[in-house]
Amino acid sequence: MNKEQTTKEPTLLLALLPVVLLIIMMAVGVYLFKDNLTSGPSQVALVTAAIIGALIAIFYLKIPWEKIEEGILKNLSNTGGAIFILLMIGALTASWIQSGVVPTLIYYGLKIINPSIFLLIVFLFTGVISLMAGSSWTTIGTIGVAMISTGEILGFHTGWLAGAIISGAYLGDKLSPLSDTTNLAASISGVDLYKHIRYMAITNIPAFILVGVIFGVAGFFIPTNALLDVEQQCAEIASTYNISLWLLLIPCFTIFLIFKKLSPFITLFLSAVVATAVAMFAQPDIINQISPYAEGDPMRYIYVPMKMLSSHVDIETGNEILNGLASTNGMGGMMTTIWLILCVVAFGGVMEAAGYINAVTKKIAGAMSKASSLVSSTIGTCIFCNLVISDQYMSILIPGKMFSQVYRDNGYEARLLSRSLEDSATVTSVLIPWNTCGVVQSSVLGVPTLTYLPYCFFNYLSPLISILFAVVGYKIYQFGKPVMQKVRKSKEK
Repeated sequence: MNKEQTTKEPTLLLALLPVVLLIIMMAVGVYLFKDNLTSGPSQVALVTAAIIGALIAIFYLKIPWEKIEEGILKNLSNTGGAIFILLMIGALTASWIQSGVVPTLIYYGLKIINPSIFLLIVFLFTGVISLMAGSSWTTIGTIGVAMISTGEILGFHTGWLAGAIISGAYLGDKLSPLSDTTNLAASISGVDLYKHIRYMAITNIPAFILVGVIFGVAGFFIPTNALLDVEQQCAEIASTYNISLWLLLIPCFTIFLIFKKLSPFITLFLSAVVATAVAMFAQPDIINQISPYAEGDPMRYIYVPMKMLSSHVDIETGNEILNGLASTNGMGGMMTTIWLILCVVAFGGVMEAAGYINAVTKKIAGAMSKASSLVSSTIGTCIFCNLVISDQYMSILIPGKMFSQVYRDNGYEARLLSRSLEDSATVTSVLIPWNTCGVVQSSVLGVPTLTYLPYCFFNYLSPLISILFAVVGYKIYQFGKPVMQKVRKSKEK
C-alpha cells in the first residue's frame, strides 16, 4: 500500500488548529511588542504555526514531507514576483526622495491643498493614479509615500492618511483593465474583462461615493497641526532640496512606462535609475552628504547611486520632521518585510498542501441556492483564504475554482462570481497583518496594519455592499433574468 492510499483527510477542527494558534500568538505579539510586531515576533508566530501544521500533517494525516515542501515552493513561486517588486519600491522611494520628487510634491501640496479637504484629495488622487496604473502597490509606493509625508507635516493621524491612500489605491486597482487581480478574477470565472469591470462598478461606485463623503466630512473635524506655519515648512524644504516643477517629469516618465505596459518590476527599476541620475545633478547638497568622495572624483558617481538605492541614508536638514522624510533605506529597508513574506509563504504552503484549506472551504460551500448565501459564502471563503494562505492571488484562484460549478448549477451568471471574488479577496488582503499585501503596504507607508485598519473604509464597504445587493436581489441575474423580477412574479401569483 503506497503513501497516497494511507493519507487521511483533516477534519474541520484539525484544519482550524494552526489558524487558531497563529491568531493567539499574533494577539500576544500585539500586546507585547505593539508596533514592532513585524520586526520579528510575527515571523516567529508564522513559522511556529507552519511547523505545528506540518507535524500534524506528517504524523497524523500521513502526508509525506515532500508534498508539504512542494506546496511551500509552489506558494513561493506565486509570490516571488512580489518580492522583487518590493525591492524596487524600496529603491524607487529612496530615489524619489533624494532626487527631490517627493519634496516637490509635498512643497506644492502644502501651498495648494487646504488641510480640510486633504483626506478627500488623497483618496481621489490615489484612486485616479491607480486606475491608470492598474496597480495599488505601484500607486502606494510612489504617490502614496508623498501623500503620507505631506499629511504628517500637516499633523494628520497616520491611520487616517494610510486609510485614505489604501482606499483610493484599491478602488482604482479593482476597476482598471490593467490590474492583475481584475484580469485574474475575470479569467478564472470565464467572464469578459470589460463586462466584469462594468458589473463591479455597480457595487464599487456606491462604495466610492460613501467613502468620499466619509473622508470629505472627516477632514473638517479631525484635529491637525493648527500651529503649523506652512510658509516656514515650505521654506525649510526649499532650503534642503532644489524644488522645481521639472522634477515632476520623473513621475510622468513612470506613468508613460505604465501606459507602455512594461512589467511593474522594470517600470519601477527604470524610474528609480532615472531619479537617481537626476539627483546627481539636481540635488548637489544632498549628494555631498551621501558621498565620501569629493566633486569631480569618478568614484562619486558609482558610490552614490549604489548607496542611495541599496541602503540607509541619513540627511541632516535642521528640521526634525524633514530629517524623518529625508532619511531613506533603499532596497535594504525592505529585507525585514521580505523575511516576513517568506514566513507567510511557508505557512500558506503548509495549509494548502496538508488539505487544511479544502477541509474548511468544503464546509463553507455547503448546500446553497440563494444569491445571498452564494455571495456571502464566496466572500467569506476569500477572506478566510486571505487569512490562512496570506496571498490575494491564491485567495481568488481557490474560491474561483471551488464555486464556479455551484454558481452554474444554480443558474447564476459567472460575472456574479467574478465580482464577489474581487469585492473580497482583493480588498481585504491589505487588512491582514501577515498577508503579503498587508506586510508590503504597512512597510512602504511606515504605518502598522493595525493602525490603518480601522480607516480603510472602502475595503470594508466593498464586500458589505456586495452582500447587501445580493440580499435585496439588485442587478442579480440568473442567465439574463433579474432575480428581483422572479421574486415579484412569484408573490403576485
